[in-house]
Order: sequence, then structure tokens, then C-alpha cells
Amino acid sequence: MKIVCSPLYESQIKVVLEEMAHENLKSAIDFKLYLDTVLMNAHTKFKKYKQSIYFEKETVKDVEFEGYTIPIFYDEVLDKYIILGVVKK
Repeated sequence: MKIVCSPLYESQIKVVLEEMAHENLKSAIDFKLYLDTVLMNAHTKFKKYKQSIYFEKETVKDVEFEGYTIPIFYDEVLDKYIILGVVKK
């Protein structure tokens, strides 16, 4: 099992964190650390997450975190979780 981030997620989270850092740097750092923990452990709760509202496939689930939705795709063949992006609710 492997967890990887898409280039889209990487660029979107960078924008989110930059906006947060302008208001409060410590808040942005704490947000990123906690988000990383949630995403690293998402595979343990993957079946409990709701099917994504952005994709029709059952292998894409939405992780909701502090006002953001993060769709994650599970590739069964490669046994890989792919973090697709981050969308503000």
C-alpha cells in the first residue's frame, strides 16, 4: 500500500497554505501537520468515507477536513491511494 499526491493536489494545497500563512503562520503549519496525519491514515478508514461528490466511481472517496474536501482514489491493481486535490467547501 502506497499513498501518493497528484500534482493538482500539490499545487492546490500550496495555495491554501500560503493564504493561511498570511493570516497566521502557526495555524498554517498546524493545519498541514494534522492534514498529513489524517491523509496518511485515510487507508484505514477508506471504506467508511462517503463516495465522492465530484466523481461517480466508488473507488473515489471524499475526506472532509476543517472546511475542505479532499478526494482520494484507490487503485486496487497497484494497491495505491492517490490524493487527487483539495476543494474548499
